[in-house]
Amino acid sequence: MGGKIVGFVREYIFALSIIALLLGIVAIMFPIIHYALADMQPDLIRAVGEWNFYLIIIGFISLAAGLWYLFVYLKNRKFIIEEIDTNRRSEFMKRHGELINVVRKMPLKFQEMVEEKERELKIK
Repeated sequence: MGGKIVGFVREYIFALSIIALLLGIVAIMFPIIHYALADMQPDLIRAVGEWNFYLIIIGFISLAAGLWYLFVYLKNRKFIIEEIDTNRRSEFMKRHGELINVVRKMPLKFQEMVEEKERELKIK
């Protein structure tokens, strides 16, 4: 069961990080509107009321998590693409161990790209 959840998150980490980022922004906006525009509040924000303090904390946590996972995904993606771009076996072998560790945490399409490059350069 845990492997399925980790696999799902690994496959959709880019979309999930963007969703967490957007939820964080929305969760932060409700308390800002509540505290900044106290007299002109829409009904939805007024209904949240006392939960605004907790909502801003949840918003910051969600925003930070979304930014972090988006940054890590984009950094790892860039690293993988740069390493796969080489046509020299010696250059590929220099960072092969690090590449394998990074690819292990990425979606399956990146693992397939590395396996294809390994077949092309006759590695393993």
